[in-house]
Amino acid sequence: MQKTAILTRFREVANAPYAYLRKLKSTTGKQMIGSTCAFTPEEFILAAGAHPFRIFGESESLSGADAHIQAYGCSMVRGMLEDGLSGKLDFADGVVFPHACDSIQRLSDIWRLNIKSLHFDVLLPVKLDTPTAKNYFVKVLQRFGKDIEKALGVHITDNALKEAVILMNNLRRRLKRLYTLQSEKPGVISGSDLAAIVKAAMVMDKQEAVTWLDELLVLLENEQGSQEKVKRILISGSVCSHPDIHQMIEDKGGVVVWDDLCSGTRYFEGIVDEEKPLVEAIAGRFTQRYVCPAKHLGVSFQMENLKKLVSTHKVDGVLFMILKFCEPFSFDYPDIKEELENMEIPFLLVEMDRHNEVDEQMRTRIDTMLEIL
Repeated sequence: MQKTAILTRFREVANAPYAYLRKLKSTTGKQMIGSTCAFTPEEFILAAGAHPFRIFGESESLSGADAHIQAYGCSMVRGMLEDGLSGKLDFADGVVFPHACDSIQRLSDIWRLNIKSLHFDVLLPVKLDTPTAKNYFVKVLQRFGKDIEKALGVHITDNALKEAVILMNNLRRRLKRLYTLQSEKPGVISGSDLAAIVKAAMVMDKQEAVTWLDELLVLLENEQGSQEKVKRILISGSVCSHPDIHQMIEDKGGVVVWDDLCSGTRYFEGIVDEEKPLVEAIAGRFTQRYVCPAKHLGVSFQMENLKKLVSTHKVDGVLFMILKFCEPFSFDYPDIKEELENMEIPFLLVEMDRHNEVDEQMRTRIDTMLEIL
């Protein structure tokens, strides 16, 4: 299949994720279990014969959610709640709420009281860099597995969990290779296509996503990137729901060669060790991969991680995209800002709401940063 056709298929899923999921449910009969965060242990859902998918908050209006969450609350959380209240998620059989940030925790409570569906809380530790935290994480995952079994009326076998681990590892490796190709050959794929592929992978049948990625990677391995010198950009922050920002960057001679986003690399970073006891191995991935500032891996982890990414991918400039009122990311920004200034790496902070269009002020600021580069 041609590259354009494969990218079109991914874009169709990314542009209409809930329509894809309704069709998947009708054709497979699988129960649909939504998730609100990249800390969701999808392997257990797959092993139970259900389908995990990410809830993005597709609703444009937030009138229903605003009755439950203040306007200064996280717009992504408000968007997810609006999807639930408005019936957009009427196909979903249940939702998983990992206790990542305060907003997700409060969303869990509000959801439980107002929306009828299976409800799963995953009570994650905040501090992840101690043996006690890992032991606790193992207990949390074991409990989650039992909750899934009870709610869905199934028994999760070791073989089913092993198959789910292998499948998710296969997906993660392919998404990682796609990003690596973009870093090695900037422009081999557009930034908006890359973002659409990751979003689609979060909602698609996982084996189908692996198959499509295999086809795409074969084609991209033999292609060349941009033949001109490009400005290598890293996007860091929470989520990027503005694919037109990639086009703006590319119009000014830039390429997003990597990201550090919950809607990007944090979804697939880290591989579960298939040779270790499975529950411990899944916990190990969550406690060792790149994490968002809502979790603690040492006071300098976020800065050291960003410095490593800048060095590894030869980044020329960093674009921070932070949702308004997202406190964990905002708290970390001053220290990261100081470190990047010491490294003499140009950077720009952009605060945004979920579906707001890129206005002229934001466009001018991004254009200016790229012109400086």
